[in-house]
Amino acid sequence: MKIAYSHLVRYIQENPTIEQVSESLFQLGHEHEIEGNIFDMEFTPNRGDCLSINGLIRDLAVFYTIDLNQEIYDKPLSKLNMDFENQSENICPRISFLKLEIDRIPELYKNSLEDYFYDLGINKNNFFTDVSNYLSYETGQPTHCYDANTINNKLIFHEIESDEEFETLLNKKITLKGKNAVFSMNNNVINLAGVVGGKNTSCSRDTLKVFVECAFFEPEAIIGKSVKYDIQSEASHKFERGIDQDCQDKVLRRFIQVVSEHTNILEMSIVSYKYRKNHITQIPVNVHKINQIIGINLNEHDYLNYLAKLGFISEGGLINIPSFRSDVKTQNDLAEEIARVIGYDNLSRAEINIPKINKQNYKDLENKLRYFLLDHGFYEVINSSFVGTFSQEAIKVDNPLDSNRAYLRTNLTNSLVENLLFNERRQKDSIKLFEISDVYSSNNGIHKKRKLSIIASGRVGLNYQDFSKKINKKYLEALFHEILPNEIFDFKILSRELLDTKLTNEIVSLEVDIKSLPNDILFYKEISKPPERLNQYSPISDLPSSFKDISYAVKNYNKIQDLQDLMLNYENDIIKNVFIFDYFKNEKAQEIKIGFRIIFQSIETTLTSSQIDLIYNDIINKSLEIEGISIPGI
Repeated sequence: MKIAYSHLVRYIQENPTIEQVSESLFQLGHEHEIEGNIFDMEFTPNRGDCLSINGLIRDLAVFYTIDLNQEIYDKPLSKLNMDFENQSENICPRISFLKLEIDRIPELYKNSLEDYFYDLGINKNNFFTDVSNYLSYETGQPTHCYDANTINNKLIFHEIESDEEFETLLNKKITLKGKNAVFSMNNNVINLAGVVGGKNTSCSRDTLKVFVECAFFEPEAIIGKSVKYDIQSEASHKFERGIDQDCQDKVLRRFIQVVSEHTNILEMSIVSYKYRKNHITQIPVNVHKINQIIGINLNEHDYLNYLAKLGFISEGGLINIPSFRSDVKTQNDLAEEIARVIGYDNLSRAEINIPKINKQNYKDLENKLRYFLLDHGFYEVINSSFVGTFSQEAIKVDNPLDSNRAYLRTNLTNSLVENLLFNERRQKDSIKLFEISDVYSSNNGIHKKRKLSIIASGRVGLNYQDFSKKINKKYLEALFHEILPNEIFDFKILSRELLDTKLTNEIVSLEVDIKSLPNDILFYKEISKPPERLNQYSPISDLPSSFKDISYAVKNYNKIQDLQDLMLNYENDIIKNVFIFDYFKNEKAQEIKIGFRIIFQSIETTLTSSQIDLIYNDIINKSLEIEGISIPGI
């Protein structure tokens, strides 16, 4: 996120230099780079409260004297009679609407609104959207503006689970799949909640009357939507990290104030819906515990004074956590706040003596396993050790960076199932994956195990020998018998009943302790070699793929290699893969029959038949130029 230095320093009485502010931000743990007079900020996922001017100013208050003199409209407002129904109160427990009508669109912006666009080099859109975007930058609370003339029926917020086409205000058509929180009107989606609004109800440069929506959405309902639908959304970035539930009235009154500084308001009214009582987190005052965690000797007065500057109020021996700091839940979190204020570099150092444990090194055995699996067409994956699934043996992380992944995983198979489904949704028909990693459990103490897990489904391989064979339990048992003939492995067939998939291919999995495997595997002679250079990442397409098969008759055996070189090395942006799926040498006819499958897929658009045929015909023409090559039927 880009923040202008001038937009911060206007609220700081000491008027520090950009270098001084930078040093303070680094001490507070806010990584950034300076580009001219702009801070390019990087925030950890748990600090969504800092994604605004006001959020950073709250943190900087521990070092400077702050005067947050942002005017708001403070007069009474009439109640808006809004035809609205919330059918998913668990996802949106709090929402407000503001109706505004103005007499004209301002020709020029002024004050902080103009500074926002000028200093950050941002393009303007339309007046109400511009005010909305600015206030998101200033307060951290996204709002969405509907052209009021387009809202002609009941507005419904609900979670849907169906395939529905939706055209965004960015003129992009997307198909909503799976569960999505949306606003609907007349049985049509008009807003993908927390991500992007719809084209049909969006504001234009001529809009004079709006409904401004200001909501709190549970982060779990928003996370991943912008990535899933390939939408750049500043709003979803903030909603995913959690926003302040208690700021809606102040933000909408600030909205009125900014609008009133630019034009005359003819009508304004407001309504707020609160469906559940806010939970106030309270943590006992325990400076001894804080000193113990950090390794300092801080007195209670200074401790509470530091917290007060950060917005934490102590009362009756308890520390009330402000609504904008939903990430603070434990004494460890409070200790982290104090460590940031004092500065990690200023904490005294102490040696940690960890007793040495003699442990067996399984590195050589693991590498042999890797080569064995790579030689047989498997791909290694590396998944996160943190998951959101609770189990009795799972270890809960006290202060996770991502509240949706608060547990250490107890197995590898569940992660591999997600990997397999991800690949199946992208039309991969031969999936063979493995992972080697540690898992943890808390059954009678903390235990760590090194595991190998594999998962496989679909075709055995994309080659003429394996193309028609399907992966099953028997195939994998035979494969492992090759390397460890004296071992019996418990391969499992995973049920697809509870998985989000329509495929019926068997899913076979295995998970074993590395230390339970015998050293026989060390005698395996690998075929694979380390790559001469690292492969560069290439984007993964979510768009549909198509394939075409070509079967050749080769009379001149000497030309078979020329044909393979042409087919397997043919390059084009829309060719995803080429492989031989059929091969037969007919000695009687002195002819080789060879079949190639070409897979077409774009990362930008759904391919048309004409686009595919253009490349396909070029391949055919070039291949038929090779002596002794023909295509039966052509």
